[in-house]
Amino acid sequence: MTSLSVTPRTPATPQQLLSEQVRRILSAPVYDLAIETPLQAAPALSASLGNPVLLKREDLQPTFSFKIRGAYTRLARLTAAQRERGVITASAGNHAQGVALAGSHLGIKTTIVMPTTTPSLKVEGVGSRGGHVVLHGESFPHALAHALQLADRDGATFVPPFDDPDVIAGQGTVAMEILRQHPGPLHAIFVPVGGGGLIAGIAAYVKYLRPEVKVIGVEPEDSNCLQAALAAGERVVLPQVGTFADGVAVAQVGAHCFELCRHFVDEVVTVGSDELCAAIKDIYDDTRSITEPSGALAVAGIKRYVAREGLQGQTLVAIDSGANVNFDRLRHVAERAELGEQREAIIAVTIPERPGSFRAFCLALGKRQITEFNYRYYPGKEARLFVGVQTHPQQDPRQQLLASLGEQGYQVLDLTDNELAKLHVRHTVGGHAARGTGERVLRFEFPERPGALLGFLERLGKRWNISLFHYRNHGAAQARVFAGLEVPEDELAGLPRALDEMGYDYWDETENPAYRLFMG
Repeated sequence: MTSLSVTPRTPATPQQLLSEQVRRILSAPVYDLAIETPLQAAPALSASLGNPVLLKREDLQPTFSFKIRGAYTRLARLTAAQRERGVITASAGNHAQGVALAGSHLGIKTTIVMPTTTPSLKVEGVGSRGGHVVLHGESFPHALAHALQLADRDGATFVPPFDDPDVIAGQGTVAMEILRQHPGPLHAIFVPVGGGGLIAGIAAYVKYLRPEVKVIGVEPEDSNCLQAALAAGERVVLPQVGTFADGVAVAQVGAHCFELCRHFVDEVVTVGSDELCAAIKDIYDDTRSITEPSGALAVAGIKRYVAREGLQGQTLVAIDSGANVNFDRLRHVAERAELGEQREAIIAVTIPERPGSFRAFCLALGKRQITEFNYRYYPGKEARLFVGVQTHPQQDPRQQLLASLGEQGYQVLDLTDNELAKLHVRHTVGGHAARGTGERVLRFEFPERPGALLGFLERLGKRWNISLFHYRNHGAAQARVFAGLEVPEDELAGLPRALDEMGYDYWDETENPAYRLFMG
């Protein structure tokens, strides 16, 4: 997660702040290295939403991300003495590649401190663009602290990833291109938000020239630092951020960024991980390109906004902000996209444990396609099925499926929004826990790196017997584990403290209905 604290020296009024930032945008030298990206129609998405949707293809930049604009602008404005001493930054990805390429182009030595958990694609991208990579710490705050120490020691200039007027100015050139490429009516521009550099620059330029155009930020539901700050009227630090959209996994919006956003951003909408997966698929269907999760935020936000507002016939722009995604993450994206599109429901169904019950259940589904079916025999009069069923948000919504099965006498539990069910239980449907073992089941997340799983197992298994375990590599920065522990009754009271001392993020899922039905 990212958290930078900077006290901005702002002009006296919002209008003066706006004028100063627009002046910087207009003079930003981005085209020495960045390209003017196309504003591309998305015909399939437009047709499905009933509104013309245009994609600003920042994934086509030399570093596959808009970040090159801000990085180059900041480096190009260094003094001769600063260039001689070199620059340093901390980044887990796209900003790092932008700084490395900008430095290589300008003949400036660049050092980039990256967490040890950074995906190899991004580490290799920095090295191939001339940057010197220093891997340090398990998370961004550790890398940031080390980068600041190195900058102080070596006299190098630290280049912030977002919280800097020149970085904001470089990102703001995206808006300059949009308004030139589409001079006609425009309802809103949807912008992915991490630390706020991109949306601050876009909001400044748009509100200066065309204040009637809405600027709407889009954040993950579990990384909504700008939304929280706007609601509080001041910058706040999120206690924890989600990592699925790692490009925007930011705990606190930048200070310079917030001063612009609080005056010139119309609103912020949030979306879930399944919606992001669906948006990645939407962009692929229209462009045959694959974005990273943070790159698809704006499209997911448009879909959420249109559904909420009932909007029709309005031109909407989405910033497709980046395409630096590890290939092995795509299996997780594909798995969850149907859920995000509301084209699949995950349900638990109880049926009689007798011959012919499976056939009767399939008949009850009618012509609906079964996408997944998990079952294991368990002695008794009832059988429990873990089932994926194809639905359609308009013609055959999930609630219609649930109601239909209920009317036919089936006990149905909707698991579509149950993370334990989607991440782990669907892959581990099997025998139930032995009676009297005191099994507690927990879901863990910890930084993914070589040896991390072994270290986790060694720490977890020293005290209690592991009765259940599921781990799956999603190609992300965080490993996700589902584990059962046999905890004696006299030790239950001390379990939370012992888990806290391990230092991993965890959730107690012992009472989760997906676990209770299929494994408890």
